Amino acid sequence: MLNTTSDTHPDDWSPDGRYLVFDRRDVNTGQDLWILPLVGDRKPFPFVQTRGNEGEGQFSPDGRWIAYASDESGTWQVYVQPFPANGAKWQVSTEGGAEPRWRRDGKELFYIGGQRNLTAISIEKGKEFRFGSAKRLFSTQFVGPLASSWAAVKHYAVTADGQRFLVNTAIDDTPDAPITVVLNWTAALKQ
Repeated sequence: MLNTTSDTHPDDWSPDGRYLVFDRRDVNTGQDLWILPLVGDRKPFPFVQTRGNEGEGQFSPDGRWIAYASDESGTWQVYVQPFPANGAKWQVSTEGGAEPRWRRDGKELFYIGGQRNLTAISIEKGKEFRFGSAKRLFSTQFVGPLASSWAAVKHYAVTADGQRFLVNTAIDDTPDAPITVVLNWTAALKQ
């Protein structure tokens, strides 16, 4: 159990169920990513703590990497760091990015890029983290902000094979209902 007076928001479980990555708000550093061990002393520790805001942490399927969104550059982008952290970090988005999600086999990472395009990058499996160039999959039409300093809304989900997506989309193709205005309605009450 996590006892804290800070605002917190859970993001993801490690594949082995031993860790929880969560967002934690701090008055000095903004929103940060923390890890809560679910075994041993269960003492939470910071994973990414900068002057920017970090959130939306997602463990890779093998538990070796955590993808997350950060505005440390002035624009929300997607980054990947090894877990446990060793100081290495890769920015995988270039035109904005939020809400990273891994394909179940770890060979692709999806995120919402610039102009709310669902984007994919290929990941090479191996000891080092290597990734390909971004590929725009399709445009989305969400309701509300994409990334913020407290992004608790999940705008999409991806199937294990990375071939289908469930996207929370606003649909506005129904005509507005007509409005009827009744004048002098009090006269009708007297009849």
